[in-house]
Amino acid sequence: MTTEQRDQTGAPVRPDAAQGGPADRTFGFIGLGLIGGSIARGLKRADPSVRILAYMRTRSRLEKAKQDGIVDEILDGVNERLRQCDIIFLCTPVEYNAGYLRQIRPFLKPGAVVTDVGSTKTNIHESVAQLDMEDCFVGGHPMAGSEKTGYEHSSDHLLENAYYIITPTGKTPESHTRRLFGVAQAIGAIPFVMDYQEHDRSVAAISHLPHLIASSLVNLVHDSDGREQTMKRLAAGGFKDLTRIASSSPVMWEQICMTNAENIIPMLHGYIESLQSLEQSLRERDSAAVSRLFESSRAYRDSFAETAKGSITPEYSFTADVVDEPGALAIISAILAGKGISIKNIGINHNRENGEGALLISFYDKPSMDAAWERLRSYNYTLFAG
Repeated sequence: MTTEQRDQTGAPVRPDAAQGGPADRTFGFIGLGLIGGSIARGLKRADPSVRILAYMRTRSRLEKAKQDGIVDEILDGVNERLRQCDIIFLCTPVEYNAGYLRQIRPFLKPGAVVTDVGSTKTNIHESVAQLDMEDCFVGGHPMAGSEKTGYEHSSDHLLENAYYIITPTGKTPESHTRRLFGVAQAIGAIPFVMDYQEHDRSVAAISHLPHLIASSLVNLVHDSDGREQTMKRLAAGGFKDLTRIASSSPVMWEQICMTNAENIIPMLHGYIESLQSLEQSLRERDSAAVSRLFESSRAYRDSFAETAKGSITPEYSFTADVVDEPGALAIISAILAGKGISIKNIGINHNRENGEGALLISFYDKPSMDAAWERLRSYNYTLFAG
């Protein structure tokens, strides 16, 4: 007798998934943007023999995906050709998923699994229950992304080491949960099985509220700045790091906030209360209370694991100590280009109050950043981690 393997979350590990390839052979995608495209690319990387069928309104992107060897069959719509699929991914905006659930329902073969990639789960789970599809549905939320959207920005490693939240229904067979677990592992993600309501409460605190705070803080600075725009000119370092997510898609985040308002509101209320308490401490010059705030937050923040991606896209960057002289930027660019390392952005770091270097270099992913770090260190540049 063999003992069933389980991961750190307690969820079962499929033997076939542990070997690197998905057990299911044919996958359907309704929508093929950044996340859908990255899942499809990851599946093809894990096993080039799997078949991928896809439908979306923008035909040109599907044609590009077929040219790339990612999509094997372009669908003209939601039709009987979906009967080939073992797993169907809904990768459209949250408000469209319920409609697509109704459309694909007649074309599900026995044993097929339907899943989604939405960052909020309550709406889709409620729709699944109303349509009596709980026995074939497993919710999913790959917790990774980019400031860029669309299939053209997808990659086969976007979800590597990112949490892939799996939210089965009360009627989901355990075998279906295992199958999605295996898909997550095959593309290099870290599967994490949890209740969909707990998921929405958690992301309200660690993702949705931070986006609201960042946007509010940026607007506060905008409204408080003077004619000379001194605040804007000095904004760098900590402020830019804290508010980077305010550059995310307004349309997408409006939809996310509206679909998870019931969880965001109590978190927002708690945050407002904490700010009011801080205001009172400052008015009373209660230095001990302010010190406790910084000490407790630092201790908790330092306990976070650094090995996995979270719900907010990380900034892959570091700074370098360079002399401001002609050709300095060109030399570094040439050194990195010589090894095929792509730079996302490079420029002067004007605010260096925390001891950073004068040159800020940003990259599209962690492997590029790590390779650039080693390359520049070999040329004796002094570097500072972000």
